[in-house]
Amino acid sequence: MSGQTDDGLPARVRQRMAADATPLTPAAIVSAVRAESGAAVLGDTTLLRMADRVRDELVGAGPLAPLLADPAVTDVLVNGTRVWVDRGQGLHQVAVPLGSVDDVRRLAQRLTASAGRRLDDGSPYADARLADGTRLHAVLPPVATDGPYLSLRTFRQRPFTLDELVRHGTVPPPVAPLLSSLVSARLAYLVTGGTGSGKTTLLNTLLGLVPATERIVLVEDAAELQPRHPHVVGLQARTANVEGSGVVGLSDLVRQALRMRPDRLVVGECRGGEVVDLLAALNTGHDGGAGTLHANAPSDVPARLEALGMLGGLPRAALHAQVAAALQVLLQVRRGEQGRVLESVCLLLPDGPDRLVGVVPAWVRGSGPGPAAPTLATLLRERGAPVPQILAQPWPGSAGPA
Repeated sequence: MSGQTDDGLPARVRQRMAADATPLTPAAIVSAVRAESGAAVLGDTTLLRMADRVRDELVGAGPLAPLLADPAVTDVLVNGTRVWVDRGQGLHQVAVPLGSVDDVRRLAQRLTASAGRRLDDGSPYADARLADGTRLHAVLPPVATDGPYLSLRTFRQRPFTLDELVRHGTVPPPVAPLLSSLVSARLAYLVTGGTGSGKTTLLNTLLGLVPATERIVLVEDAAELQPRHPHVVGLQARTANVEGSGVVGLSDLVRQALRMRPDRLVVGECRGGEVVDLLAALNTGHDGGAGTLHANAPSDVPARLEALGMLGGLPRAALHAQVAAALQVLLQVRRGEQGRVLESVCLLLPDGPDRLVGVVPAWVRGSGPGPAAPTLATLLRERGAPVPQILAQPWPGSAGPA
């Protein structure tokens, strides 16, 4: 018998295990595969390979499993029976034998159910986090007009080091010491950029530079951050259960995190009123905090923060005052044809009679140090952190917002 799994094997294994009320453990699946393979004598390698494929069909991602296991893949998107993947260079369609639309619907429902979420005609869309950390969003017809639609964002267990980001071209070599100094100086920063631009990757790397004597408390909507650090604790928001109760939001978790003796408070993604709680926390002695924020350009950040602040009930003037006192640095990342890159390092500085916060470049890819370079160098020096060579040269110009 060949090493290929016949089409009926997963169904036969499922029926056998259901009839025997057998838990779907790896050992039980191997035993069932052996029993359902007929008279063929299977070698150990073939048997285990077939069992893995059957397990993917029963409890895993099925034909999508190889894509999710590929370390180069960041996103897998399913439109009906068509599959697109992103390996860091943009989306490309790939040939994956998903079967019929009904097969895709069953796959979406199985994955969603494995995370304790409901997906059916009464609840035609769902967010879920799979056991391996993969984030899943699924939408069923008729809401999904040409669906089902599945959007999977993969999760990588091993974060990159700063040296690896330099080798990959994400961070220019002269800027790496600047990022290290920002962490050492305990400056509060936001990593900003568009969807899939590498915000979480960069934040993961920078958190790995935090001294081992400090405690990092993470607050996330979906647990993605896994910094290479010996003392990290994480809090994850919880959506409502099928009865519509049990919600735990990010704002609640930020307040809980403050009682957990954080040396560095990190909000994985600011997308709502929790930004008010984060700013309040950073203004009460919790310096060195960080977070990510969706923004297409650094100049968009103040308006984005204003919008989020209004969701949290913070007026515009108060929001700017809080930002000026709590946050210092923006790290803008971008995804282009050559992959994900650090685009700029900027300062948030108040200016004008209203003291509204503006964004001033300290370094920009392709043009070097900007008008805020001397101000950033002073901040680092005042906090006892090394001033990297890229900021050490005298740089003319005002550090006021453009």
